[in-house]
Amino acid sequence: MILWFTIAQVAVAVAAGLFCVIAGLAGRRPSDWTVGSLALVELLLLVQVVIAIVAPLTGNPPSGSLLEFWVYLVSAVLLPFAAVAWALLERSRWSTVIMGIAALSIAVMVWRMYVIWTVQVA
Repeated sequence: MILWFTIAQVAVAVAAGLFCVIAGLAGRRPSDWTVGSLALVELLLLVQVVIAIVAPLTGNPPSGSLLEFWVYLVSAVLLPFAAVAWALLERSRWSTVIMGIAALSIAVMVWRMYVIWTVQVA
C-alpha cells in the first residue's frame, strides 16, 4: 500500500462519514450529496484494489497476512453498496446516519489494511 493514498482514503472516508452522520442527525434524508460521498469512498476503494494487485508485482509485498488483507479489502468494498442500498430502501434520516457509520468504519478498515501491509510480520 501507498502511505499518501492511505491517508487520503482515510481523510475522505472520515469526511464523508462525518458529513452523513451530521446530515442524518439534522434530519436530512439520503440525497445525492450523501450518496455521492459514499460513491467517492467506493471509487477510492476500487483504486486500492488495483494498487493491491499491482504492488506485489512491483516489489512491494505485504509483510502481514495476505488473506487477512484481502478479507478487509473485499469487506470494505462491499460496505458502501450495502449502506447505499439500505438508504435507498429505507429513506429516513437514520439511513443517512448508517451511511456515515459505514464510511467511518471504512476509514478504520483502510488504516488496518495499511498496518497489515506494512507493519506485521507473517
